[in-house]
Amino acid sequence: MPLHVRRSPEHMVTVGDVDLCVTTFGDRRLPPVLLPSTSRLFWEDRFCDRLADAGRFVVRYDTRDTGRSTAYVTGSPGYSLRDLASDIIELMDVFELARAHLVGFSVAGWICQLAALDHRDRVSALTLINTRPTPPGPPDPDLPEHSDRVVNFFTGTPAPDWSDRAAVIDYRVEGARILTGARGFDEQETRQQATRMVDRTTDMASSMLNLAYAEAGDRWRERLGELTVPTLVVHGTEDPFFPYGNGQAMAREIPGADLLPLNGIGHELPDTTWDRLLAAMLTLQPESVNDQDVQ
Repeated sequence: MPLHVRRSPEHMVTVGDVDLCVTTFGDRRLPPVLLPSTSRLFWEDRFCDRLADAGRFVVRYDTRDTGRSTAYVTGSPGYSLRDLASDIIELMDVFELARAHLVGFSVAGWICQLAALDHRDRVSALTLINTRPTPPGPPDPDLPEHSDRVVNFFTGTPAPDWSDRAAVIDYRVEGARILTGARGFDEQETRQQATRMVDRTTDMASSMLNLAYAEAGDRWRERLGELTVPTLVVHGTEDPFFPYGNGQAMAREIPGADLLPLNGIGHELPDTTWDRLLAAMLTLQPESVNDQDVQ
């Protein structure tokens, strides 16, 4: 019989001196999966329900500066990438989770890599989706850079008036359009999601801009060989933001990592990919939290 999924209302959890907006799914006695994101709405309820129904305790949350979590002045984030990685561990402490499977898409994949490297005793498995092993800025010479259409959009499209709700929604929709792969672009669905994200975000300018100003700290690509946890690298073969070669490099450099290519998929995670993604994630078999003690 499938597990009865219990979904908590979104609520604020204090981690150090910041507040993170969190929703949980499922039974907290089951193996935990943490889903950080630049908006918790990226991880749709249906996806989280399916993961919980498959026997996982799911913790989905807005990272700093996104959604309803603590926001900072635009251009002056009060955190580094490693602070965001530490937030994962401190959030696990709040829920008394000794170890967890971390799942990060795009820039959230950076903080999951750092959490796994800097807190290896707290990570049971790792899923890295459409991300890369180098921080903001030019990639290493052997890694493919953003496509021309991505560069042209972000350098040639004026930023909207961040106080103009309709303009910000339009900007997000157009940004999503240029990230889409061959599967096609669903403007109605994208606009609905963009509207929900804009309407629940404390500061849209900070949400979309501040991560670029965050201190990245020391490089970590050279440390990927230290990872020993089961790792799944998932990457759209037509990703124009972090092209597919980035995922291939991570899969080569993380010992034992499996690579799951998503053919025809861009910098996105449509529901047509969920069956394959969930099946692959569940094979990583993170351990249960039963009888564990937080370190």
